[in-house]
Amino acid sequence: MRTEVRKMKSLKWSAFSFTAMVFMLLAMPASAQQKIGYVDSDFILQAMPNYATIQQQLDRMASDWQKELDEIKKDLDGQFRDYQARELLYTSEERQRRRDEIVRAEEDLERLRVKYFGPEGDIFLEQEKLMRPLQEKILQAIEDVATAEGYDYVFDTAGEFLFMFRRAQYDLSENVLLELGIDVAGSVRQTPSTSN
Repeated sequence: MRTEVRKMKSLKWSAFSFTAMVFMLLAMPASAQQKIGYVDSDFILQAMPNYATIQQQLDRMASDWQKELDEIKKDLDGQFRDYQARELLYTSEERQRRRDEIVRAEEDLERLRVKYFGPEGDIFLEQEKLMRPLQEKILQAIEDVATAEGYDYVFDTAGEFLFMFRRAQYDLSENVLLELGIDVAGSVRQTPSTSN
């Protein structure tokens, strides 16, 4: 669940946008030199001081909601066991009524689960609300670094896009951290298994 909360979807490009950008870059005349850099938004985000606090808030909220769902499920399981133990004692109408109650309770539980953890659920909305200021700050810092250093395009390698090769000299992540006023020496980077 923690990894779901951790994803920063709004900083990632869609596959269509990325493909369109690549075609646009390939279609440019050779005389038009383009300066391209990249950042690792996950690295930048995890280095930001407020991120850990926000993550803890979201984790606590998700944990509380999960406990609530687990309690409801436990109660529902007890009702079902009780029904099974007494099923032969009920009239056919009473059996049907009890089964319907259990089915309705299961449906209510699923609705509550979707309300909390669904794609448009409360945890997603809360994450979006809490992360937006950090995301805007990061995007502004990326724009400032790119403008100051003359980059035409800056890609995010934390997304779903695979870079077959990238030169470390074009990684602007640390420059963005410096722009945000974050000590780069104190930030620990998670390195991928392959060297790029």
